[in-house]
Amino acid sequence: MNSTTLTLLAFAVCLGVAAADTNIASRLSETNAVSRMPEVIVTGTPIIEGNRLTPLAGQVTSVTGEQIKELNAQDLQSALRETPGVVVSHFNPVGSFGGGEGGAVFIRGMGAARPGAEIQLAIDGIANFNSLWTHPLLDMLSVDIAQRIDVYKGAQPVLYGNMAFGVVDMITKRQTEPGFTTSLQLAGGSYNTVVEVAEHGGKVDNLDYYLLQSYRASDGNRAHSAGELQNYFGRFGYDFNPNWEAHVVFNRTDNWAEDPGPSPKLVPPAQVYSNGRFNDDDYLTIVTLANHYERADGYVKAYWNRGTLNWVNQYDSTTKLNDETTVTGYDNFGVKTRETFKPWDGGELMTGVDVDFISGKYHDVTATTLTDFPRETFRIVSPYASLSQRWDFNNDVYLQPSAGFRYFNHDVFADEFAPQAGLVLGVKETEFHASYARGVNYPGIFVDAFPPGNNLGHKLNAETLDHYELGASQRFGKLAKLDLTLFYDGGHDRIVLTYPPFPPVWKNIGNFRTEGLETTITVTPVRDLALFGGFTVLNASPSDLPYAPQWTASAGATYRFFERFRLSVDSQYVGDQNALSRDRDFKAINTSQISSYFLVNARLSYDFSLPSWRLHGQIFLAGQNLTNADYQQKPGYPMPGSNVMGGVKLEL
Repeated sequence: MNSTTLTLLAFAVCLGVAAADTNIASRLSETNAVSRMPEVIVTGTPIIEGNRLTPLAGQVTSVTGEQIKELNAQDLQSALRETPGVVVSHFNPVGSFGGGEGGAVFIRGMGAARPGAEIQLAIDGIANFNSLWTHPLLDMLSVDIAQRIDVYKGAQPVLYGNMAFGVVDMITKRQTEPGFTTSLQLAGGSYNTVVEVAEHGGKVDNLDYYLLQSYRASDGNRAHSAGELQNYFGRFGYDFNPNWEAHVVFNRTDNWAEDPGPSPKLVPPAQVYSNGRFNDDDYLTIVTLANHYERADGYVKAYWNRGTLNWVNQYDSTTKLNDETTVTGYDNFGVKTRETFKPWDGGELMTGVDVDFISGKYHDVTATTLTDFPRETFRIVSPYASLSQRWDFNNDVYLQPSAGFRYFNHDVFADEFAPQAGLVLGVKETEFHASYARGVNYPGIFVDAFPPGNNLGHKLNAETLDHYELGASQRFGKLAKLDLTLFYDGGHDRIVLTYPPFPPVWKNIGNFRTEGLETTITVTPVRDLALFGGFTVLNASPSDLPYAPQWTASAGATYRFFERFRLSVDSQYVGDQNALSRDRDFKAINTSQISSYFLVNARLSYDFSLPSWRLHGQIFLAGQNLTNADYQQKPGYPMPGSNVMGGVKLEL
């Protein structure tokens, strides 16, 4: 049974359920035993939940699980695709092919360096990445487990440490209310895409737990663009008393995605080849002991993240065959501690220390060569502290200065000091903020592993970033909120390969700069309607910095009508941009470009209830790229045209 038939059948069944829902409600009304669903009022916003400030005046944009659902996001890229300041790339409907072009998130021009990413992707504050090449793989972070996603658009040395020129932190789901919840989602759509998500949570006395399993698969929009994602998640928590609790989070992903290669309609014949299949499996375990007091709260987290990347049937430029295989193994583990004190009114002192071990190895086989890089381990110890003070004055005026630092001690590379400072001024419904932070991004194990020979990787310094931000937000009661942010980022000591001699040698000689303006506005003109708009203007140097378009914009609307119907519409514009990863080569010039594009998507849902079965649910129909735009996110790789998905979610 193909996905179109499955979708139509599901909708036929669901429409029958909706009709049964109406008939049951009518009969219950006639017998004077009415059971009504509580009135639903739109309280969230489309696209993003909103912006907020950290204690160090850094800006954070949050996307909640509700927004992920309304965007019909099947992966992290889709969940963040319209977040202002964020640009995404991928070329498969399901699955992110390893590397920047096959699946990545870029924040204001950051994140395009491969190997070695500047953006930290995290789960509950723990970086989730392959340690050898030192960049994240998006399929390891399933959106199904996210209660919300926090996007930090500037350097965050104090809160997140190394590799944090920007941060995407996925906060996982948990059961917070006593009782039990169970849900099942089934969906199908174009390209034989199928989706299944099962969730169950419970809380009894001091014990809580949450379990989730999900599966996605698709044949893809063209030959050899198939993919499959599997995710298994569990959270178990126990409250010892009102002040102390412990919990364990486990997440396992098992994924693969194919590379369809460039379309022969878009590139010369010599460039028409696929690059095999990328398999990845990942295990993440986090054990947390936390305390919560009136004047102090904090935690100790121990974590272990390990996995394997198996890239098979790669294209070998020498043999012109798909006969190369690379297997990468990685282990990241450590302990993170943090305690936040409130020793006096308005004051907040945060202290902590992280001990992180980064370990990896790889094995590469071609028709003519065999390369083995044995396991190597780096260690980073980084204590940190920050202090903020808020003074409240008359007439709803407050002032909050803050300052902090993190000190990095690396067992291979030179130590680094990363200061951070901020200032917030609030006047009634207006808030101003200014901040500075120095980001640090240490070389990954790849500088020792590639290229072979004496490449002098051990003499490198960390890459650094000076981030400046100035912003203001204005609330107009409950009607609207407007945010405006100016930012400047200056990157230094970028690691690149230089030659001669041969083999090439790694050196810190690269620099870059980005600056721009970002604004968002959220309007709720009536109870059942919420509107959102945002745009980012970005100027990058060098001008060929990839995935840094000068203009991006997004807009969305959510409207509830006839009590149980909900329509969500979102759109985005992405301007002309360079693409592909920026080579770590001092002579690199990025000539790969992709044209601007404009996309419109929509999702229509109907909420129903079967009181006699204690069952609630939702039927939905979602459409992507409704205008059938012809666009690319990697040169030569056409993205899907108009496509649909439909399904049902049942909740007990």
